[in-house]
Amino acid sequence: MNKLYQQFTAWITDNEMWQNFGITLLRIAIILIVGRILIWLLHKTVDRMVLERAGKQPPHHARRMTTVGKLLKNVSSYIIYFIIFMLLLSEIGINLGPLLAGAGVVGIAIGFGAQSLVKDILTGFFIILEDQFAVGDVIQTGTFKGTVEVIGLRTTKIQSWTGEIHIVPNGMINEVTNFSIHNSLAVVDTSIAYEADVDKAQEIIRETMAQFKHDHLVKEPEVLGVQLVSAASVNIRIIAECKPTMQGIVARAMNRDIKEALDRNGIDIPYPRMVMVGRANGEG
Repeated sequence: MNKLYQQFTAWITDNEMWQNFGITLLRIAIILIVGRILIWLLHKTVDRMVLERAGKQPPHHARRMTTVGKLLKNVSSYIIYFIIFMLLLSEIGINLGPLLAGAGVVGIAIGFGAQSLVKDILTGFFIILEDQFAVGDVIQTGTFKGTVEVIGLRTTKIQSWTGEIHIVPNGMINEVTNFSIHNSLAVVDTSIAYEADVDKAQEIIRETMAQFKHDHLVKEPEVLGVQLVSAASVNIRIIAECKPTMQGIVARAMNRDIKEALDRNGIDIPYPRMVMVGRANGEG
């Protein structure tokens, strides 16, 4: 018992051991701090390069550069984190030679077992290389529709217009509808009463649309004419070319102006009506 106590006391009072322990802690702290600084510098450098080049490129290429910048930051962070992890293992006395050799064998085994992970990563690269969509685009894949927030190595984050974030594995993105590449079309069907003067209504709408102005409007709205004749109403269709994904905002503004113009000129809109038929006394 005394011998064990003496050994413990000698270990506790070993100045060289505590000195080495302190140096190791200091080196670990330096590795972590330097790693974080490198990640910060790389992210700042990528952001500066992307902003400078995106400002000189057409909008289509600027979208792609923004997406590539996000991917470069993700990749650089993963690489630096891996290097930091390996350096920390070296500092605590683990021999990296056998570890790296074993990691190669384990990596092959994981590659066979994690085919979905490999598929996600490869699909992510093809999405960017083929410029299928970019950060900031409004897309729909499956049941998810929204604005692309992040395109990562494995997943894509899509924010819906109500605020939810959908995280979709890249390997599951089989079909994509991109609403941000070309101009969109606002389609407005205005219903007027069946008894109203159709020609007069079309002329009023045409004059109103000629004066219609909107920041997202590309071309002057066009009145196509009567789209549908029903038992209670006549529908007049108006279309307007606008900026990508802005058709909803433009259509609402068009509906407001058309409604005000029709009201000013006494054009009635359809409303529910009830016709009562009376029967005279004595009729069979």
